[in-house]
Amino acid sequence: MTRVLGIDPGSQRTGIGIIDTDVSGKAVHVFHATLKLLGNDSFALRLKQIFEETSAVIETYRPDEVAIERVFMAKNPDSALKLGQARGAAICAVVTRNLTVAEYAPKEIKQAVVGGGGADKTQIQHMVCVLLQLTGKLQADAADALAIALTHAHTRATTQRIGIPRTAWRRRR
Repeated sequence: MTRVLGIDPGSQRTGIGIIDTDVSGKAVHVFHATLKLLGNDSFALRLKQIFEETSAVIETYRPDEVAIERVFMAKNPDSALKLGQARGAAICAVVTRNLTVAEYAPKEIKQAVVGGGGADKTQIQHMVCVLLQLTGKLQADAADALAIALTHAHTRATTQRIGIPRTAWRRRR
């Protein structure tokens, strides 16, 4: 079994999801949480919280691999910059523990989990619950983090099965 940590970074909420997966890509839910960041007095303290809480999750659950959502260009440049900084805080927590980070575009994640790149949050939440056999409604950011971990697990299993690196068959944007 390989333990995969998925991270859905955000400047207001950051989703964390952990699954265990076997060589075929079958996944089992381990943990999920949403880091609520709005209680901080400054944006810098939000970044500190992302770093510290992600570090604590890594220490507790000891993932083997980590996947994170790639930045997409939002309509608001300020939002995109804050998202990039949130990603940076999470990535720093990961690499200081000598783990590598795989990155996935939002459309790749939606395609892998729902079957279509234009899926909405509700569809992602539903499919994550189905794939991981969870009951109840997941918070959207936690569901996204689990979707990122599932995407990585499925991609990893496929690349091992076909023997071609992900970079060779992934469509460039």
